[in-house]
Amino acid sequence: MFKQLIKQYRLFILVAIVTFILYLINKEVGLRAIGMTSYSFNEMFAILPPVFLLLGLLDVWVPREMMIQFMGEKAGLKGILLAFFLGSAAAGPLYGAFPVAAVLMKKGARFSNVMIFIGAWSTTKIPMLLFEMASLGKTFAFTRLLVDIPGIIIIAVLIEKLMKKEEIEKIYLNAAKM
Repeated sequence: MFKQLIKQYRLFILVAIVTFILYLINKEVGLRAIGMTSYSFNEMFAILPPVFLLLGLLDVWVPREMMIQFMGEKAGLKGILLAFFLGSAAAGPLYGAFPVAAVLMKKGARFSNVMIFIGAWSTTKIPMLLFEMASLGKTFAFTRLLVDIPGIIIIAVLIEKLMKKEEIEKIYLNAAKM
C-alpha cells in the first residue's frame, strides 16, 4: 500500500523535493515558490467544494434521459447551444470544468457537446467578455467571440470524428468510475 501511494504521488513528491532543494540553494526564490504553491492550493480548495456540491445536485436532480434529450447524440443544435450556455455561464478556473464534463458524460451527453462545454468554459465566459469589452473595447471582444465560437464547434466535431470510437468509449468509462 505504501509503495502504491508513493507511485501515485511521485510527481507531487518530486516537486516537493525540488522546491526544498530550491529553498536550500536560494531562500528567497524557494519561499516565493512555496508562497505561490500555497496560494494555488488555497484557491483550488475555495473553488472545488462548491463545484462538487453543484455536481452532486446535477447528478441527483437531472435524470439521464433529460440529459440525453438535451445534450445527447440526437440533440443537434439544442445540445450545442446548451453546452455553450453552460460553459459560458460558468465561473472559476478551467480545472473546475473537468469534473462537470465527467458528470455530463455519465449522464449521456454527446462527446462533441462535452468538448464544446469545455471550450466555452475556457474561452467564452461572460465575465471575461465583459472585462474585455471594458478594457480592450467592444470591437475586439465581439471579434474574438465571433472567431472563437465557430472554432470551438469545429474543433469539438473534429475531435469527435478523428478519435476512434473505442477511445471515446474508454473516456466515458473513466468518467463513469468517478
